[in-house]
Amino acid sequence: MQQQDQIDLVNQLFEFKENKTTELADNIYRQSKTDYISEEYAEREKAVLFRQFPLLICLSCEIPNSGDYVCDDFSGVPIIVVRTSKGEVAAYKNICRHRGARLACDRGEGLKQMRCPYHSWSYEADTGNLMTIPFNTGFEEVDKKNSGLLPLPVVEHDGMVFVRPTPGEPINPAEFLGGFAKDLKSYKVDGYHHFETRVLEAKVNWKMVMDTFLETYHLSTLHGKTIAPLLHNNLATFDDMGDHLRMVAARKSIDKLRGVPEQEWDLVLHTALVYVLFPNTLFIMQGDHLETWRVYPGATPNESRMHVSLYAPDPIDTESASRHWDNNMTLLMNTVKKEDFPLASNAQLDFAVCDKKLVFGRNEPALQHFHKRITAHVK
Repeated sequence: MQQQDQIDLVNQLFEFKENKTTELADNIYRQSKTDYISEEYAEREKAVLFRQFPLLICLSCEIPNSGDYVCDDFSGVPIIVVRTSKGEVAAYKNICRHRGARLACDRGEGLKQMRCPYHSWSYEADTGNLMTIPFNTGFEEVDKKNSGLLPLPVVEHDGMVFVRPTPGEPINPAEFLGGFAKDLKSYKVDGYHHFETRVLEAKVNWKMVMDTFLETYHLSTLHGKTIAPLLHNNLATFDDMGDHLRMVAARKSIDKLRGVPEQEWDLVLHTALVYVLFPNTLFIMQGDHLETWRVYPGATPNESRMHVSLYAPDPIDTESASRHWDNNMTLLMNTVKKEDFPLASNAQLDFAVCDKKLVFGRNEPALQHFHKRITAHVK
């Protein structure tokens, strides 16, 4: 982030703190509870948000070498992303063209060809081209040139890899990322190191998971003994970035910047910078590390699945470094699994009998923005 942007945001947080307020929307916003529980609405979300939009699949540091790959099927479309021999990224539907078997799973390295575990049809990793059909008798009519893996639009930009699950036009990163692009470049994400990814499931609508991160109004009440000692309650800035957004929550250490020359202010160390990369990714700069949450709908509107990843700015090559980041991940897991998810699960159940509309306050502008953007695209 540019230094002047950091200065402006810190001064804005100082002003809010002195006036005992926070960023405020023009009005309260009423959100239909139906959007959290309707099967019809959930299917429209999947068809639009999770098929037509570029989705973050991984950071570049997770596939640094030729032959490295990651698989992902959370969108409902099995996807494989591989680093080619030329150092580029390629993405395909992770489905054999013979009988539909998955070609690979999880993540790995050294991939030069993808061999189907069912009948050993093989495909070239660099191009997705069909290479061999064992015992070709019986498949003479198969045109190998037109029977390769189905490619998906993929782009690597400033350390992040995005894939659109539906074939079509290439992804334009500048157009898609919009206002987030400038901030992303300044974070130099391509230099980060992957520590760990955990897959979580929760009995809540996927939007409820996102909602948890989009206001600081609940910190002192729900997280009194975990993160509330670190962050100010109900104190944050908000910036509209088109479909995306930025919310900056103030750490209690921010007062250390008073008296320090503005050109030396480091916003990242004294805040939690929360971005929504629309539709489903939380990108969170947490002072000394980066978190990403890639949140997806589950089998029903009352379920969700998510990849939670932690990345460090320096190589994790010592026992003390591993212990440090493991402690960070443990705090994160304890907070969401013991505090956020139980409360959200109860709320999800109660949507069946609660008022028709949920109330998002003026002090929850990021929350309002996120839901307004979903409504604009889905309804």
